[in-house]
Amino acid sequence: MEYLDFESPLKELEDQLAECKLIGDKSDIDVSETCEKLLKKIDITKRNIYNNISPWQRVQLSRHPSRPYTLDYIQALTNGSFLELHGDRNIGDDKAMIGGLGKINDQSFLFIGQQKGYNTKTRQYRNFGMANPEGYRKALRLMKSAEKFNIPIVTLIDTPGAFPGLEAEERGQGEAIARNIFEMFNIRTQIISIVIGEGASGGALGIAVGDHVMMLENTWYSVISPESCSSILWRSWDYKEKAAEALKLTPNDMKRNKLIDKIIPEPLGGAHNNRDKVFKSVKKAIINSFNLLSQKNIDDLINDRMDKFTSMGVFDE
Repeated sequence: MEYLDFESPLKELEDQLAECKLIGDKSDIDVSETCEKLLKKIDITKRNIYNNISPWQRVQLSRHPSRPYTLDYIQALTNGSFLELHGDRNIGDDKAMIGGLGKINDQSFLFIGQQKGYNTKTRQYRNFGMANPEGYRKALRLMKSAEKFNIPIVTLIDTPGAFPGLEAEERGQGEAIARNIFEMFNIRTQIISIVIGEGASGGALGIAVGDHVMMLENTWYSVISPESCSSILWRSWDYKEKAAEALKLTPNDMKRNKLIDKIIPEPLGGAHNNRDKVFKSVKKAIINSFNLLSQKNIDDLINDRMDKFTSMGVFDE
């Protein structure tokens, strides 16, 4: 179990609990009462920590190395029926952007999302979840196919941003993202978007134009990461906590500003603490959204989607 810096009080207590159990196993001493007290103390400490976390701490939780990624969600949601599709039919197959078909219960969905790696080798293979232009073009190709066959789309967002390398810019990174945003406004099928980790900049928005946009409780969604914002404004990463506060990037901020439709709760301590529970919550949210969206006439659906995004940032004085 890996702990973040603000979780150190919890780590100390859980280490004490493990040591207490070890003493009980190795001797005839009854340590059940001590273990019970420690368990209660751990529960209280967990609630104190996670019910009062700052925006920056929420950002840290969204990046927890044990947190489930896109493929974890898809495999759990589809019970292994997922068929991955590859290639943009132009340049190649981007490993940071995955897409394919799968079923939740008896309903087929097209799944698209950014995939991060689990260790150094797979992180390099997945380019740390930062897609190239061909990734966004692959996503659009698959969404157009889903539209053709009236298959609803689910996008899972978890990226620190689109890949900013020179080669990506040479192949039209900005155009690929802009094209996706433009085309997604008019795709004639239901689109459900869920931020499951990091939702940074156009890299996230390139697959996040949805009829229902949701965020898991310990995620963030913003035009820029706190570190990059701090670097630009203060010429240092030392102010990332202050930047995270100012950016209003938490799910509660997004909901308050009417930028998302729903917050999906996570188990106490984050999605990695109870994967099965969070998978069930996401599945329920997708099914509920689809049931609501499928009742709408397709033209009304497109008009509502357009109105939803064009009204963002509009205020009356």
